[in-house]
Formats: sequence, C-alpha cells, structure tokens
Amino acid sequence: MPMFFIGEREIEYTLRRSAKARKASLSVTPKSFELLVPEQATESQIDAVLQRRRAWILEAVQHMQGRAKAQTRVYQFVSGAKIPYRGRMTKLNIEPFDGSLVEVSFRNGFQIRKPQDLSPDSADAVIESALRLWLKRRMRDDVRDFVRRHRERHGLRPRGVQIKDQKHMWGSCGQDRQINLNWHLIFAPKPVLEYAVVHEMCHLKHRNHEPAFWNLVGQILPDWETRKAWLDKNEHMLGWEKVEPHDAN
Repeated sequence: MPMFFIGEREIEYTLRRSAKARKASLSVTPKSFELLVPEQATESQIDAVLQRRRAWILEAVQHMQGRAKAQTRVYQFVSGAKIPYRGRMTKLNIEPFDGSLVEVSFRNGFQIRKPQDLSPDSADAVIESALRLWLKRRMRDDVRDFVRRHRERHGLRPRGVQIKDQKHMWGSCGQDRQINLNWHLIFAPKPVLEYAVVHEMCHLKHRNHEPAFWNLVGQILPDWETRKAWLDKNEHMLGWEKVEPHDAN
C-alpha cells in the first residue's frame, strides 16, 4: 500500500483507477484514505492532487481516528456486555440451552441463547455472527416498512433495496433506481434510519443535493435536519470494535 508523507507523519492510502472517474476524489477511513483517479492519470497529476489536499487529508484522518477511538469496544460477548442498538447502549443476556444454533431475540435488551456444548474458544465469534445476522434482518424489515410508507404517497418507487456493509457512506441510489443502505444504521434511532431511507428515495427524483432535493426531503420529514444532525454527531456509535483479549491492555 503506498504511503503519503505529511511532515514526519506517514499515512497509508489506496490508489484506485477507474475508467468512469472524470476527476480525482478522496474518501477517508480511520486508518487510511482512498484516492480515486481517472484511468489515464499520471504520477505527477496524482501527486499534485495529494499535495493540494494535504491539509484536508490530515484533518480528515485525525477526525476519523478520533471517532474510531470513541467507538464501542467489545472484549467478550458475555452477559452484561453492551452494544449500541437504536441509539442506546444495550445489554446482552446470554444463557446456555439445549439447541444447536445461537438464538437472538430482543426484550429489554438482547436475549441470546447459546448451545451448551459451544466451546469457549468459538463462542465469541459465533455469538457475534448471530448478532450481526439478527441486526441486518431487523434493519431490512425496518427499511421495507419505511419504503412502503413513503413510496406511493410521494411517487418514489425504488427498483429494490439492498442492505450492505459500505465503508464510506450511509447510503446510495444508483442510476438503476437501486437503493443501497449501510447496515450500521440499525445502531441509530429509528427516526435517523428513516431519514437515511428517505434521503436515498429522494435521489430517485433529484440526483444532486440542490435546494429542490432538500425541499423534497423537508416535505416528507419536516425535522430532517435534527435527524441528520444526530447522524453527523454520533456516527462513532454505529457499530462496535471486537478487541481480542490479548489487546485489552
């Protein structure tokens, strides 16, 4: 992976060329950033973009690293551990039972039943996987409800909706009228998830973020600014980082 140097600081980045890209664009993750450039971009053009955006890159990487440090850390998926759900930290209650698969339900917290013969070495990974699956299914059900609620009333009919594990965005709406949503939105309050769904549905009529787009969002959700502000402020809550026991110190 190439490195970009700002003073004595080394920042890893990914260089991706695309025949569809018309100009260079940057996206940032907690540990690195991605530079997308047109397929024919030269090394000097790439370096010029990096140098021109160096202050932005440094600020964005520092900001994302700060958010990453604030993210929920889970050392073990055991009773009493907490994960975010719908904007609140929620406890896990784990009990052994005679079944063969992990079962997840929600009742004043996550009620998780794990097979009695599940080995301690594999329990964490199996419970985490079951939780992710349950959360993604709940997210899909919520999104379908929101789409049904707003589709006919406002003439916004997506071809389909997919729940994805997107790295750099909360959602997208393709030219094919397919809407994609980041499954981590299940960790946000339901009104915030509804805002994300409506935002992408409005792109079916307006492909940019011009005033007409926001006017449509406002017609559907008059308090959209409050919902968006929650998302911008609390994005670090939307997920967890699994920390291995030997990293705990």
